[in-house]
Amino acid sequence: MNIIVCVKQVPEVGLIKVDDSSQRILYPQGPGMANPFDDYAVEEALRIREKMGGKVYALSLGNRKSEPILRNCLALGVEEAILLEIPDVNQIDAYTAAYLLSLGIKKIGSFDLILCGKQAVDGDSSLIPPALAEWLDLPQVTFVKKLENLSLNGATAYRMTEEGYDVVEISLPAVVSVVKEINEPRLPSLKGKIRAKSAPLTIWGKSDLNLTEEMISGASSLTRMSSFSSPPARSKGEILGGETPQKMVESLVEKLREAQVI
Repeated sequence: MNIIVCVKQVPEVGLIKVDDSSQRILYPQGPGMANPFDDYAVEEALRIREKMGGKVYALSLGNRKSEPILRNCLALGVEEAILLEIPDVNQIDAYTAAYLLSLGIKKIGSFDLILCGKQAVDGDSSLIPPALAEWLDLPQVTFVKKLENLSLNGATAYRMTEEGYDVVEISLPAVVSVVKEINEPRLPSLKGKIRAKSAPLTIWGKSDLNLTEEMISGASSLTRMSSFSSPPARSKGEILGGETPQKMVESLVEKLREAQVI
């Protein structure tokens, strides 16, 4: 079974800042980090390959800063890592990003399953997997915590919901996004790290995918962020005193009644 895993290099979320004066997001200048949810997709792909054979591809959309996460995928056991090179992935929306990924997947050609993490921690939209399925005209299941009865023709997916989970029968090829409950990601071995350090990366750019400047610059994106601002400061809390815990509880209940909460 040939599996394509979409992975993303994201900024360290704790270092992202908002400039209120210019209403713009200030991204950190460092190399960033691998999107944590993608680790579970990579692990699931490797486990499926170990059971069924085949080949695992890691596919990333970004610039050369994405190279470390692709090499980490190679160190874990992925056979081929492919970078779709564009100047700045933060300039394009999920609609365009999914389209660009679909071009890369079509160029790879032969695949039976596409795996993604449930969301990227920078955008938190969870839009890429379903949009990718639409661009490729494939069935999709999102937020999957377990795959069973996997064959070249289909699988049983356990999809998490707010009330519990759904059991979904899906035909392959398909796009599946996974949640962290699906597995426990492995760590790369020293041998894998050494091999990945010198392994070749496949890099496809503007000419390889027949991209226009509007696509890679974000000019063709359907959505625009008009402004950004920091969340309002939290109001100062009130500390309720009392001689005994019982008096403290009575004070709290009185406050809640005054606010018409109870």
